[in-house]
Amino acid sequence: MPTYWKGRNLIQFAASKRHIGLYPGPEAVEAFAGRLTEYKTSKGAIQLPYSKPLPLELIGEIARWCEDNI
Repeated sequence: MPTYWKGRNLIQFAASKRHIGLYPGPEAVEAFAGRLTEYKTSKGAIQLPYSKPLPLELIGEIARWCEDNI
């Protein structure tokens, strides 16, 4: 599901069987790589497993980064 801010697609997310997929784009994943080491990532995607608490502060920082840089 895309999240829009002022007509721009900032970040997307989707639920799957074992994780929530967060899709901020490859630039954001690269920018936050040092803080995403405990999560599975791929180009533009972050997998947030249901077995761990959601990193709400980090998600907020990524969304703010997307707002400023995309």
